Amino acid sequence: MALLSDLINLDLSSITDKIIAEYIWIGGSGMDLRSKARTLSGPVSDPSELPKWNYDGSSTGQAPGEDSEVIIYPQAIFKDPFRRGNHILVMCDAYTPAGEPIPTNKRAAAAKIFSNPEVEKEVTWYGIEQEYTLLQKDTNWPLGWPLGGFPGPQGPYYCGIGADKAFGRDIVDAHYKACLYAGVNISGINGEVMPGQWEFQVGPSVGIAAADQIWVARYILERITEIYGVVVSFDPKPIPGDWNGAGAHTNYSTKTMREEGGYEVIKKAIEKLGLRHKEHIAAYGEGNERRLTGRHETADINTFLWGVANRGASIRVGRDTEKEGKGYFEDRRPASNMDPYVVTSMIAETTILWDNKS
Repeated sequence: MALLSDLINLDLSSITDKIIAEYIWIGGSGMDLRSKARTLSGPVSDPSELPKWNYDGSSTGQAPGEDSEVIIYPQAIFKDPFRRGNHILVMCDAYTPAGEPIPTNKRAAAAKIFSNPEVEKEVTWYGIEQEYTLLQKDTNWPLGWPLGGFPGPQGPYYCGIGADKAFGRDIVDAHYKACLYAGVNISGINGEVMPGQWEFQVGPSVGIAAADQIWVARYILERITEIYGVVVSFDPKPIPGDWNGAGAHTNYSTKTMREEGGYEVIKKAIEKLGLRHKEHIAAYGEGNERRLTGRHETADINTFLWGVANRGASIRVGRDTEKEGKGYFEDRRPASNMDPYVVTSMIAETTILWDNKS
């Protein structure tokens, strides 16, 4: 008798050319990921070869019941680490039947910014540090914490090892390898300052691809935690009090920043970001005011501050960038629940397209 695991791991390649495509999209909250699968006649390598599809938007908070059809357009393809073989994950964005982006589709506006010739020629690089917290499913309390109680104070947990310091490493390593398999440009992982909190990094990736990859990496993480019976939280301050929050620090550079004399370009870009601080904060994630307090390696939400090697600043410039006179900077303001389409495109728009003289 076949076991369930045997059936899940069935290799279809010797039986049929057909593949399974898992279509992924963002639901009505702006953070909830949804997906469903369909059979295709054979392997596909480009999103343009994939059919559009639809879903019931009234069940995701994205359309009324009397006109509920939402159309999803395939935008990026990744290998499926769960089904393996030629099966794929497909990152999509959502439109009305008339072809208009629905309000929660932030990718369409980002694509317009990234397709601007001024932005394209700057070959924008992003490295995004996605923090998250693993929670016990039945209690919504961080993994490894005593039920209804607290662990010892912060200090030993950041990049820590041992059963009393690192909680959920199997999940983290499974996610790391699954992302590499899928084709996500994941560049590292580490345990964070608060126990039960972890981080993965994606990048450097160019333009909108960085945002596609963060969303797919989040999807893979949620699928893995589903298997483990653990909940992943992207709340920017999951536990009140003297505990670090969770962010999505966004490292950024343009072609001119990476070339000789780039440090001056970086300083001008940071000046622009400071002038639009309120607009960026408003777009950088829900509940960020609980995280950006001026404590726990953050700048106060109402203050714009930049500095070299300053982890309490809004924008941090690395020592190597200052020394070499070129490189990148880190925007430390985005919350862990930020929309990467919004954040990456807004940074590009402000630093490349926005004219602070107008």
